Amino acid sequence: MKKTTLLAISFLFLTSCQLGYYFKSAKNQFSMMASREPVSEVLNQDSLTEAQKNKLRLSQQAREFAFNDLHLKQTKNYDTYIDLKRPYVTWVVNAAYKWELKNYQWSYPIVGAMPYKGFFSEEEAKEEAEDLKKQGLDTNVRGVSAYSTLGWFKDSVLSSMLRYKDHDLVNTIIHEITHTTVYIKHNADFNERLAVFIGNKGTEMFYKKLEGQDSPTVKTILAEYEDDKLFSSFISEQIKQLEAWYKSNSEQNEKLRQEQFEKIKEAFKAQVSPKIKAGSYSRFLTETMNNATLGLMRTYMEDLSDFEKLYAKCGDNMDQFIEKVKTLEKSDDPAADLKKLAQ
Repeated sequence: MKKTTLLAISFLFLTSCQLGYYFKSAKNQFSMMASREPVSEVLNQDSLTEAQKNKLRLSQQAREFAFNDLHLKQTKNYDTYIDLKRPYVTWVVNAAYKWELKNYQWSYPIVGAMPYKGFFSEEEAKEEAEDLKKQGLDTNVRGVSAYSTLGWFKDSVLSSMLRYKDHDLVNTIIHEITHTTVYIKHNADFNERLAVFIGNKGTEMFYKKLEGQDSPTVKTILAEYEDDKLFSSFISEQIKQLEAWYKSNSEQNEKLRQEQFEKIKEAFKAQVSPKIKAGSYSRFLTETMNNATLGLMRTYMEDLSDFEKLYAKCGDNMDQFIEKVKTLEKSDDPAADLKKLAQ
């Protein structure tokens, strides 16, 4: 059965409100795709600066490395370019329940439950967030420069991605290709953490091959990677403590809740800030903190050490690591089963 047919059948079971959202999203997706151009042709045009062209060339190197060296699933993704003519490709809303550290979930055809909802309009994303606030939920809205369609459409290098630092662009390409290689339905948290890990590790491998073990870029990447591991350990522990606080406090007192968020920031100042090597997470102390922002951090950063342990157990061999992770595709609780594999 064709994917488009599957999607059409799925739409029959949606409410009219959901239908409106999906058809508008599909219209914007197809409109965006209609403007894509082969990277090879764009590189011969005068529409980009030489610096932007260099980033496009780098994206193609990263793409080939992901396929040929990391052996991620080979597709035609990222061999085309789209000029968005806007700063972000989408604006994403995520939400969480106010008195428990639990992400609000949206249900989608085919891909299942996800803890975020994307819009091609910032205004619509903010409207969704306001509606959720009225329901008593914490919310967060952020602009997104790249995303994966999980193989449903051909993903392109986007103009929004050319603002990245070189090694962040490489990381993003590998991160998004990971999603087309391993994807576990209803487990967005696991999928994102896996992509974070492979993106980080793959970028390190890419630059060691490109520039050598001791290059300045490799040193920066390794410092940022250490920052990620430090922050992952910190935020995982803070989330556990906050969950325990919610369970032990039946009184829904907003002042006390805000005090808990301030305690997390104070702990970050004392435990993390002095150890940061690459200036990572500098915005942690200035961002508005609520259960939605913490839920977002949980989705991407909680317990990354389990992937590190499994990778080490596989002898730092990416092929073996990915094969082990693929055995979790039918798991009801891949995070728990990952811990068993990593032991």
